[in-house]
Amino acid sequence: MLFTLLLDVTMSPDPSALPGGAVLQTLINGLAGWALLASLAGLVIGAAVWALGAHSQNYQQAYLGRRAVLVAGGTALLIGAAPTIINFFVYFGVGV
Repeated sequence: MLFTLLLDVTMSPDPSALPGGAVLQTLINGLAGWALLASLAGLVIGAAVWALGAHSQNYQQAYLGRRAVLVAGGTALLIGAAPTIINFFVYFGVGV
């Protein structure tokens, strides 16, 4: 019985438990903002390439622009959903 009590460990993630936790949170928020700006730039450039390729009958260029638009949209989706995805797996792991 004593052996099982010694093996019973717990964990509660708390970023404020270590020094610099608030700074790290601010850094991550800033990086997410930059990533969203890069995603926006990729979407605008991809849309322009798509439009130019479609109007010049260049199917390869239109395909590359369409792919850039989809990748930029998917990137923005993942950046926005990242906290929810991480929390889902944390709570799923805690429930196991």
